[in-house]
Amino acid sequence: MTPQEIARASAEAMWTGDRASQALGMVVDDVGPGTATVRMTVRPDMVNGHDIGHGGLTFSLADSAFAFACNSYNRVTVAAGAEIRFRAPTHLGDVLVARAVEREREGRDGTYDVTVTAGDTVVATFVGRSREIGGAFAGGEA
Repeated sequence: MTPQEIARASAEAMWTGDRASQALGMVVDDVGPGTATVRMTVRPDMVNGHDIGHGGLTFSLADSAFAFACNSYNRVTVAAGAEIRFRAPTHLGDVLVARAVEREREGRDGTYDVTVTAGDTVVATFVGRSREIGGAFAGGEA
């Protein structure tokens, strides 16, 4: 398999069991080696008491894009840490797009940058640190 085919197969295998992302209405738009793009529309049940999108759900979207990117090599990988900076509020009906890009990967550790946008506005930036824990989930060799 090519690296792109491995990334797609890994995402498909991961998506099957990712009930959290599915329940939030997320859609994986694209995946490649070390990259992923995931989108989600802000629904009425995602708006907080300030009438803006709940930051925890923006974090969840960024975290899901990060997860698909760092698992794109068919090596079971989990978050070792993450941080987010909220740059603009989100609103009901906004289509949020999270684009994850691998910054570095050495041994079993990786760092990924995720930018979350609503249209042309950057609403959050996220940095995730990953750790491979062993095993493969999309069949074949890891």
